[in-house]
Amino acid sequence: MLKNDLFLKALKGETVQRPPVWMMRQAGRYLPEFIELRDKYDFFTRCQTPELAAEITVQPIRRIAPDAAILFSDILVVPQAMGIEVLMKENIGPFIPNPIRSMADVHRVYVPDIQESLGYVMDAIKLTKEMLNDEVPLIGFAGSPWTIFCYAVEGRGSKSFDMAKGFCFSNPAAAHTLLQKITDTTILYLKEKVKAGVDAVQIFDSWGGMLSPVDYQEFSWKYINQIVEALADLTPVIVFGKGCWFALGEMGKSRASALGVDWTCSARNARYLSGGNITLQGNFDPSRLLSPIPTIKKMVHEMIDEFGKDKYVVNLGHGILPNIPVDHAKAFIDAVKEYGQ
Repeated sequence: MLKNDLFLKALKGETVQRPPVWMMRQAGRYLPEFIELRDKYDFFTRCQTPELAAEITVQPIRRIAPDAAILFSDILVVPQAMGIEVLMKENIGPFIPNPIRSMADVHRVYVPDIQESLGYVMDAIKLTKEMLNDEVPLIGFAGSPWTIFCYAVEGRGSKSFDMAKGFCFSNPAAAHTLLQKITDTTILYLKEKVKAGVDAVQIFDSWGGMLSPVDYQEFSWKYINQIVEALADLTPVIVFGKGCWFALGEMGKSRASALGVDWTCSARNARYLSGGNITLQGNFDPSRLLSPIPTIKKMVHEMIDEFGKDKYVVNLGHGILPNIPVDHAKAFIDAVKEYGQ
């Protein structure tokens, strides 16, 4: 039994003393102990070595004590497993040397054997669960099919992903074939994560906000919803679509346990647009963690007042930035724990 199950209670919509709190990208780049490992081992070595991934996952639990851990990994291990080469380049980030540009390219991409290609993730989960010793729940995650598709077609990060969008509009048959392969792989992958021991999963739709509301339904949401449907009976599923406030109504009718909200959507709008019954997660602007500590605490309390303490998970509106001082990250967590005291 978990010693702290506040996060899982909030996902079930139960009444709580205070809302739970964790931070996207909490296992990472703002922590000096993470930077030490980063300087020793390259990115995918850290992802693919269970001992390193587990250690990085528990670092923030020791240091800032949030109410949930999120496994250190990357959304791009999925396309790697599907036969798409993914590199991490200095000053560029993710880089795909042979991007997908035709139906022939799509046919070369395959749905892998998960244990064979991503077994190291399951080993990291088992090791992390041991290290966490039932202190807090562990979250597993995957990128949304659309977000993975964006990288696979564009070949790298982009401000607008015009090439990925253009591929959808000029070659919809190939686009949908690839999106379905990514979806099928993601479902198998997340099911294995649940078997390995994660307590909840989150789908990151980082680039969903690039699409118009109509195109979002066709190229992103219908694939995310397949994943939600496949996993909902096995584990709580959180869907986080950055810039996707326009889809909250549709998302709110799904079997997702919670919806992530970025900082551009107010608590009131998020509650209204999502139908008012689903647990929401978010949405502190990550840059706001550079404010003085008393300001952070005041703003966090105001944010909780706006969302309400129930059916709510306190989080950032996107991942924590590398330049955030650790004591500011801790102040964010502590502010939630002090709420209502």
